[in-house]
Amino acid sequence: MGMTQHIKHIFEHFDSQSPMLSFSELVSGHINDTYLIKTAEKPDYVLQRINHRVFKDVPGLVNNKVLISKHLRKKSKGKTRRDLQRSILQFVPLKGQNIYYYKEGEHYWNMMVYIENSRTFDVVTNPKIAFEGGKLFGDFLNQTQDFDSGRLIDVIPRFHDMAFRFEQFEESLQDAAPKRLEESKLEIDKIWALKEEMHIIQKLKESGAIRTRVTHNDTKISNALFDLDNKGLCVIDTDTVMPGIVHYDFGDAIRTICNTAAEDEQDLTKVRFNYDFYEAYQAGFLGEMNQALTPIERKYLPLAAKTMTFIMAIRFLTDFLNGDIYYKTAYANHNLVRSKNQLKLIDSMTDAFAQALNG
Repeated sequence: MGMTQHIKHIFEHFDSQSPMLSFSELVSGHINDTYLIKTAEKPDYVLQRINHRVFKDVPGLVNNKVLISKHLRKKSKGKTRRDLQRSILQFVPLKGQNIYYYKEGEHYWNMMVYIENSRTFDVVTNPKIAFEGGKLFGDFLNQTQDFDSGRLIDVIPRFHDMAFRFEQFEESLQDAAPKRLEESKLEIDKIWALKEEMHIIQKLKESGAIRTRVTHNDTKISNALFDLDNKGLCVIDTDTVMPGIVHYDFGDAIRTICNTAAEDEQDLTKVRFNYDFYEAYQAGFLGEMNQALTPIERKYLPLAAKTMTFIMAIRFLTDFLNGDIYYKTAYANHNLVRSKNQLKLIDSMTDAFAQALNG
């Protein structure tokens, strides 16, 4: 079966309103395969193959997404049908009972209605985009704060668990090649120097001082959908929706939005923390979430940015020490460069926050 026939075969299991005309691949994700399905009549659809090697409980993952989407729809009474279609992901069931397609020995698939006249951004180029992104992710957290996160599965257990990441790091130090240990000595020392500070938020979570809630867990700007006037429309890619804390989502968004360089930029002089984008994102975020946050949650938002950046620094370095077995690499020291990059961003954040505090 050719690719077109295969995609058509999968698509026809879903309860679509019109037959497929053509498809094209959407290359926005790094884990799943995603296709835009053009139909004879509107709507068009987004068909997604879910990588079950990464996500071990795909039925639970899909159920998470559908539960949250239904909850958001219930919270949006009064919106027009068109506004609902453009602001909340709509999942399409199979012609039978299920919400996903699976055949023994093959892959899991799910399908959503495509949101027309929309766009995404891979990088933030101005404060307006940062502000609108903050509003979108803030609204997502605000609208889901009354949903019982205990109903959701942990899609990736211990995903942002700092103690777990340090366990992995320490194991990598035991088995690393001497050459790699020598090449990364400075970064290893920085990791140890930051250890105590980087556990603060996790300890607050474990003590109950910071509440567990529904979190998105992949708040890069490309997971915010905008209209053609660059107004925020919808939060997308909810594969990693699961129980967490607000600092996961806020911190990871800041990490990805406010770096002036790509996360694998080798020239570290180009890596700086864009404080203007931080203020813009925070303004949009707090405009939606401020009333829902406790004083202690608000207090630790800046540290969340450093903590989520550190999570990536230690993960990149761990993979480098393990011989590059997790992340795809383009050259020998690619993961080491990524770790250096994230640690430099933490230094720049620290300076920027200190300057803001001192006026």
